[in-house]
Amino acid sequence: MSQLDPSVQLRRETMSSFQIVAVAICVALNALDGFDILAITFAGPGIMREWGIGPGGLGIVISTGLVGMSIGSLLIAPLADTRGRRPIILLCLLLMTLGMLFSATAGNVTALAIWRVITGLGIGGMLASINAMVSEYSNDTRRDFCVSLMTIGYPLGGMLGGMAAAWLLGHFDWRSVFIFGGVVSIAILALVWWRLPESIEFLVFKRSADALEQINTILGRMRRAPIYELPFRARQERKSVWAAFDRALAARTALICGAYFLYMLTCYYVLGWIPSIVAALGFTASVGAEVSVWTNLGGIIGGALLGYMARHIGLKPLASGAMIATALALTVFGRTQPDLFALKAVAFVLGFFLYSSAVGFYATFVRVFPTNLRATGTGLAIGLGRFGGMLGPVLGGWLMAAGTSRASVAGIMALGAALAALAIWLLQGSMLAAPKAVGG
Repeated sequence: MSQLDPSVQLRRETMSSFQIVAVAICVALNALDGFDILAITFAGPGIMREWGIGPGGLGIVISTGLVGMSIGSLLIAPLADTRGRRPIILLCLLLMTLGMLFSATAGNVTALAIWRVITGLGIGGMLASINAMVSEYSNDTRRDFCVSLMTIGYPLGGMLGGMAAAWLLGHFDWRSVFIFGGVVSIAILALVWWRLPESIEFLVFKRSADALEQINTILGRMRRAPIYELPFRARQERKSVWAAFDRALAARTALICGAYFLYMLTCYYVLGWIPSIVAALGFTASVGAEVSVWTNLGGIIGGALLGYMARHIGLKPLASGAMIATALALTVFGRTQPDLFALKAVAFVLGFFLYSSAVGFYATFVRVFPTNLRATGTGLAIGLGRFGGMLGPVLGGWLMAAGTSRASVAGIMALGAALAALAIWLLQGSMLAAPKAVGG
């Protein structure tokens, strides 16, 4: 039997295949989140046409899911620091499955809004939980890269889901998009139940009555030597969400929450309106989904590249630079003529920097918040940031309904990303420096 702290060993040694699979499942979970969030944007043109609602009405429907995400981030995510990462992930998957399947049965805006809120509850609680899980199953050298892979699961889900939505919308109505998402959610729930264990680092910190047994079961599945007693750790008090604003963390928490709010304002304007903007330029809803696919493809490449570069360059210049570039790319998109090739090309560049910025945020969350506050702090930042996400689609819809030109709307919404870059640049300390190399 080993006497070493197994969570410390995982951080210092080369990642095993078991750890890689755990990270891969979290990537799949975020991909599911990506599709479930964007499902309403893929279905949006069909909903507007069938129910006779305008841009302002659709903007409100889009934002209802973000209301649920904010609530889930603030109320469900902190439970991952007290109840465990795995049970909260399973709970969130169940909420997402119910929300997606019942969204397909909605007959009016009110019913759809309710089920989008329930879907959002699951997504909001999920994001903070899997961010913590990935961090705790990665070693120190690969952590930023693994977090980046988890983050780009979102555009991966958006891209693959957009391709599926484009096919589904060409053969069926908008309800098929939600049915597809619900079926995939059921499959992933089964995978998590079978193959994703609790975080060892959480079990060491929590020190529950059966923690030793759970840790040794997981170590056995990893083909590692069991431990005969829990490693000594100072007892961790239960943390409330307000602990993120204590004297040591207050300034950085405020900056991160403010930056994420501003970034999400820009992000969800982009994600929520690209398919409908393309359709308004004279293209079909299916083509709008295709342009969204190019946004997500750019995000996959950009997010992976930033995660790799974070091993050698500090997060501060990378994340801030990506946000400035996002603002510029969105401004260009607003002025792009209704040429399909040009729209796809600019959407690709916009997605590249938009999701690079997201990777920067999730890597920052991991470094700023300690283990016993990681899901709580991340959930707080995500939850407060989602209010910016709620505002983005609604503000964009109001501006368009008021007759503001497409170029002017894009320029206004790009300000969020630019101001977020400034807030990230103001973060102090060595936490955003490039990590020192340890294991492989």
